[in-house]
Amino acid sequence: MSAALRPTLPAEDTGLSDAGGVADPRLIIPLDLPTRAEAEEIVEALGDAVSFYKIGLQLFATDGMAMARDLRARGRSLFLDWKLHDIGTTVEKAAAAIVATGACDLLTVHAHPQVLKAAVKGRGGDRQAKILGVTVLTSLTGQDLAEMGYGMGVEALVERRIRQVQDAGADGVVASPHEAALARRIGGPDFLVVTPGVRPDWADKNDQARAATPAEALAAGASHIVCGRPITAAADPRAAALRVVAEMRG
Repeated sequence: MSAALRPTLPAEDTGLSDAGGVADPRLIIPLDLPTRAEAEEIVEALGDAVSFYKIGLQLFATDGMAMARDLRARGRSLFLDWKLHDIGTTVEKAAAAIVATGACDLLTVHAHPQVLKAAVKGRGGDRQAKILGVTVLTSLTGQDLAEMGYGMGVEALVERRIRQVQDAGADGVVASPHEAALARRIGGPDFLVVTPGVRPDWADKNDQARAATPAEALAAGASHIVCGRPITAAADPRAAALRVVAEMRG
C-alpha cells in the first residue's frame, strides 16, 4: 500500500516544517469546480502543501479524467469520487476502464452489494486502485432517511453498509466523521475510512449536516479527511491547507 493510502500515519511523519512544510497524505482536497482552468488555479495556489486531490462529478463532466492523468504525472494522488451506481455489468466495465487509466488511487461506488461486487470484479488484480463504498451522504440526516423510505437511522444503515463493503472485498468506506469510529471498529486497522464533512473550528459548516474538525475525525478513526471550502475558498489556500495540516499533526 502506498504511503498516501496507509490507514494510519504518525503525526511526526507528516513532514510539516517551520519553513512551510510539505503535504500530509491524509488530507484530500476536493476540486469541486466547474472548469479545469479553475481547478488548476487551486492546484497551483496550494503547491507543495497538498499531494492528494479529489475529482468529483462536476469536474468529471468537463475534463476530469484528463486532469487526473496530468495530476498523476505530476506525482499527485487521485480520489475519483464518482459514486458509481448502476447494474452490475455496467459498474464492472466502468471500474475496469477507470482503473486501466492508471490515474486512480481511490474510487467510490454506492455501498450496495451488487454494485460493490461488480466494482471489485472490474478492478481485477490491480490493487493500486482502492474501491470505497459510500455509506450515507454526509448531507443526510435521520429525518432525510425516513423521508427516503429507510426503516433505520443513520448509524444502523452505515453499519450495514460497512459490513456489505467487507463482504464484497472492497477496501473501505466513505463515512462522516461521526461514523468513523464505527467503521474503524468493524473494519479493523487496514480498512480505509475516508471522511468528508471535515470543517475546522474556524470555518463555516456549509451544507454538511454531520461535520467534525480534522483532529476529531482522525481521533475517531479516519484514515483520510476531505476538506474543501475552508481551504479552496480561502484568500490564501496554501496557508489554510497548512493550518489544517497543523491541526491534524497536533
